[in-house]
Amino acid sequence: MIITENSQPRLARGCRFSSEDMLLVPEGVLRLKGAGAEILRRCDGQRTFAEIVQELRNEFSGMVETDVQEFLGRLRERNVVEW
Repeated sequence: MIITENSQPRLARGCRFSSEDMLLVPEGVLRLKGAGAEILRRCDGQRTFAEIVQELRNEFSGMVETDVQEFLGRLRERNVVEW
């Protein structure tokens, strides 16, 4: 499933933050680097993908839509996010 501008990504069931850069997932723990934590903090099921990308562009120079799309796509394959 491809993420679209109107998709509303959220953490999958069983996934939650344990600290600033640690995400608890059913298979263990993911350490988030760079903008990864900021991307996932915005995946609340309320914001659209387009809104998340715009917020990130405002905060991080050089962040582009394809970067966010690829990051979320990899996490979706690992059942960390859904939309």
